[in-house]
Amino acid sequence: MPEEMVPVLTRAEIAKKVKSLAQRISEDYAGKELIAVGVLKGAFVFLADLIRELTIPSRVDFVRLASYDSDTISSGTIRMTKDVELDIRGRDVLIVEDIVDSGLTIAYLVKHLKSFSPKSVKVCAFIDKTERRDVQVPIDYVGFVVKHGFLVGYGLDLDEKYRVLPAIYRIIS
Repeated sequence: MPEEMVPVLTRAEIAKKVKSLAQRISEDYAGKELIAVGVLKGAFVFLADLIRELTIPSRVDFVRLASYDSDTISSGTIRMTKDVELDIRGRDVLIVEDIVDSGLTIAYLVKHLKSFSPKSVKVCAFIDKTERRDVQVPIDYVGFVVKHGFLVGYGLDLDEKYRVLPAIYRIIS
């Protein structure tokens, strides 16, 4: 049975916020080349839109981490199934994540990437969801703060469904 969904963020609101984030990031990294590391699968849509709006040189890489399996609540166990391929030693790295929920995945990833000795590691999250935050993590660039609910669309999924929706919706159980 299909889930009931309530609109949370429109396509226009998302586009405006992505442009604003890209402007701030471009200003902060002016004169530098940025390596944007997208967290698969959820962040690919946000990352694609974000890097097209940047006005600075950038490279893109991806990692893939899993903590949800097919449930709506994080399992708490982080598995890395794809690591960075670019050499990030001495480079400015920006982790691009779709949603920060418990904070466990970002905390794990920041620590992991710092082990490669980059010049800097910052975090850009499309959505900062504070409802189930277990670990406080610094998020340098935040698109939207959403306090509760399971969200889908714009790359976010429920058991691999709804990623292609151009807006954000809350699943009603």
